[in-house]
Amino acid sequence: MKLQFSSLLSFFLFGILFFVISGCSSTNAVEEEIAKIPVDITLDRFDQKFFNASKEDFYQLKQDYPYLFPEQYPDSIWQKRQRDSLQVLLQGEISKVYPSLAPFEKQLKPLFQHIKYYFPRLKDPKVILLTNNVDYQNKTVYADSLVLISLDTFLGANNPLYEGIPQYIVRDMDIAYLGAHLSDEFAISVVPAPADRTLLAQMIYYGKRFYIKDILLPDTADEIKISYTEKEMNWVKENERFIWQYFIENELLYKTQSSYLLRFIEPAPFSKFYLEIDNESPGKIGQWLGWQIVRAFVSKNPDETTQQILATPAQELFTKANYKPAK
Repeated sequence: MKLQFSSLLSFFLFGILFFVISGCSSTNAVEEEIAKIPVDITLDRFDQKFFNASKEDFYQLKQDYPYLFPEQYPDSIWQKRQRDSLQVLLQGEISKVYPSLAPFEKQLKPLFQHIKYYFPRLKDPKVILLTNNVDYQNKTVYADSLVLISLDTFLGANNPLYEGIPQYIVRDMDIAYLGAHLSDEFAISVVPAPADRTLLAQMIYYGKRFYIKDILLPDTADEIKISYTEKEMNWVKENERFIWQYFIENELLYKTQSSYLLRFIEPAPFSKFYLEIDNESPGKIGQWLGWQIVRAFVSKNPDETTQQILATPAQELFTKANYKPAK
């Protein structure tokens, strides 16, 4: 009997190992295929062209980049901005932090390769580097075949120029977060907007955006994707069951008041449970929960294509996910 049991156990463990290895091999094969996809990346230094432009150059600059010069502003505004003290300071800091564009190319190439693999109809985008007066709410733009990157919002979280910006915001003003920002901007263009105003619909919407990050940035840590510290990520994992229990017991999923979005969806230094744990919690708990729900759905529906996953209505996805906290 012991021999039979031992043999069965060995067979069972071998089966698990086989499927794990098979899954890894399949994933590696996909990544190897993606790595071979050709992409044409040209980094256009508009920031330098603008900074160094003479008055005579402005006309041609406006012809070449009409989308960067809103018509309601006269040339005098742009010429004044060109040489104001902030622009001089920003351009000097950019040159110091990025003597080479290699860090940008390192992140952009694999990202565009993954986009091309999962969304093959899209063209290689034109990438324009610029400055935008440290507008951290608009670090990147991904629109059709055009990508805008504000260099002055990726100078590093500890850069003195960012002094005074809240820590939960300044954390991802670093080149390490470039791929996460761009993939999220791309996700906005392919993830359908929520069909209703419920908190659940918003959670699933953001969960789908994180799903896009998962497939486009397979080697990027979850902390980077959601802009949590390691401590904050550990906290949500350790308290996942409690968080979910709180949402269910307080019947939050189908609330429609905007206050719940402010408490659990919008970026903030912490989420608002109105409990003693608030200061320990990170912001965007609702986004993180939506991410886990979408991941549960994907794991239970491995044959669904990316397009099918994105098109699945929030309530249907939630029901089929049968999400259960890990702990």
